Amino acid sequence: METKTAVLRESGLAQPYAESKPLTIENLELKRPERGEVLIQIKAASLCHSDLSVINGSRPRPLPMALGHEAAGIVKELGEGVTDLQVGDHVVCVFVPSCGHCLPCQEGRPALCEPAAYANNEGTLINGGIRLYADNEPIYHHIGVSAFSEYAVVSRNSLIKVESNHSFEHLALFGCAVITGVGAVVNTANIKFGSTVAVVGLGGVGLSALLGAKEAGASRVIAIDLNESKLKQAKKLGATDIFNSNDTNIVNKVREATAGGLDYTFETAGVVSAMEVAYGITKRGGTTVTTGLPDPEHHFSFPYVSLTAEERSLKGSYVGSCVPARDIPQYLSLFERGRLQVDQLLSETIRLEDINEGFDKLANGETSRIIIKM
Repeated sequence: METKTAVLRESGLAQPYAESKPLTIENLELKRPERGEVLIQIKAASLCHSDLSVINGSRPRPLPMALGHEAAGIVKELGEGVTDLQVGDHVVCVFVPSCGHCLPCQEGRPALCEPAAYANNEGTLINGGIRLYADNEPIYHHIGVSAFSEYAVVSRNSLIKVESNHSFEHLALFGCAVITGVGAVVNTANIKFGSTVAVVGLGGVGLSALLGAKEAGASRVIAIDLNESKLKQAKKLGATDIFNSNDTNIVNKVREATAGGLDYTFETAGVVSAMEVAYGITKRGGTTVTTGLPDPEHHFSFPYVSLTAEERSLKGSYVGSCVPARDIPQYLSLFERGRLQVDQLLSETIRLEDINEGFDKLANGETSRIIIKM
């Protein structure tokens, strides 16, 4: 079958993307699902920094590649052996299609699935297959999903079935932003009730972390970003304090305002300067968590002695240390009851044809989550 898809053929093109047009809209051939695979119609897909990092070249991937990973859609066809889904089911895509058999999966850490990590790096589905072609030229899959498309063939392990009483625009957010941000708070850090929290970087993941910290019982939540509009949004979502990170003295000001720093800080921007702020405002005995995916060549340094002398903890969090089949339904339940204001993360909806302009806004820090509505 044919599907209209956004394809990246060259990374590292200069902004504005509205002019350089790194993503081209192409009609690709999509092969039918094979064993253990599912054909879905994409109904909504979000623009995320993980996509942007492939566009700007900071996360090298094989090209040409069909981008997009944070999405929701409808099951249209089942491959052989898929018996626990039905045509018409609504699904959320997850970008680590855990195999269930490797050591991390057996330890209950599917975000670290080894076959999935290998396949995602190679640009294939978890079984090594490629289902997208342009005149017999293979088009690589972006982390097992390739959601900037009318249709996608994905592994069954990349899908979480959900109830059909939610808009696809909201459902898409649960596939990355929500599980990464909320999961970092409640799974990776496992914050204590009444603790103090700071979030550095207020994109979709950062705002989700803020919502997660509120729900987990943080007594104080500090929001930090360069963008004043995002700080205002964080305040509306429940941040008790806001600080603009353009202030060169921000670390000292936050430490002074918090009598020595926060119990937990979350860095979600994926840039070294944000990580330096997050570590700098963590108190003695506190924990710093990063969800960021910076350029592999970028390095972060800190006083080595502080880990021991101050009993500090420094953690990475990938996909929010989530078990998606467990966590996505739980987070959706909280959303239904008004306890996770996920709908507030949505900045605007656009057409697939406007995707380059959308990534300009994301790269410039103007938005939290833009949704392509198919």
